[in-house]
Amino acid sequence: MRIATWNINSVRSRIDRLTDWLKRADIDVVTLQETKCRDDQFPALELSAMGYEVAHFGLNQWNGVAVLSRVGLDDIATSFADDQPQFGEPEALEARSIGATCGGVRVWSLYVPNGRELGHPHYDYKLRWLESLRTAGAGWLADDPDAQVALTGDWNIAPEDDDVWDMGFFANSTHVSEPERAAFRAVVDAGFADVVRPHTPGPGVYTYWDYKQLSFPKKRGMRIDFVLASPALARRVGSAWIEREERKGKSPSDHAPVVVEIQ
Repeated sequence: MRIATWNINSVRSRIDRLTDWLKRADIDVVTLQETKCRDDQFPALELSAMGYEVAHFGLNQWNGVAVLSRVGLDDIATSFADDQPQFGEPEALEARSIGATCGGVRVWSLYVPNGRELGHPHYDYKLRWLESLRTAGAGWLADDPDAQVALTGDWNIAPEDDDVWDMGFFANSTHVSEPERAAFRAVVDAGFADVVRPHTPGPGVYTYWDYKQLSFPKKRGMRIDFVLASPALARRVGSAWIEREERKGKSPSDHAPVVVEIQ
């Protein structure tokens, strides 16, 4: 079974790229982030015609997450914790997480808050959101150590210095700050392993390139999209890769899909 994650950066604008890639890549489950549409606007018919069931959570033109599966789609949830922290005053719901059980694997599509800038209230929200995820994930594994869980998506964190093209460029900015990296490590320490990095090692291996200043051809990217797997699921990962070629061509997303193959 192949599970993929892709920040599509507007599913309606890129539905043709998505369906074309799904045909070529033979993906069983794909999670999407930044769909940027409401549930009633999601282009489900095109995907249903390809044999995919669709679970989408979108409230407006911002954020939005989805799980597409051709191996079953059960027990859909749009929050990983009842007390999931939200941002705003008053606090408002944001479409940042959706989970479903697909082929026996509990798959989550996560769009971690960006953080905006150090010291911003949205940065604090990001850290609270990640702590809530860590708490929920630790609880799932405590309840069932053999649980098959995949935490996939755009984490908006580069956990290691090699995950950005130039640490100097990102000095005093989000995505690389120690509190963010510590929050990412806390999810790993709770039992969820990065199952892509061992198959895609080394510096210069990225999943995101800004549209500005020719970042992609200049190889100025970041590794911020991940699949973190529970111990039982991690043992089943046979291979993983980043579909870098999907960042090329006409009107691409600024992210590339990340794929893991489960044995």
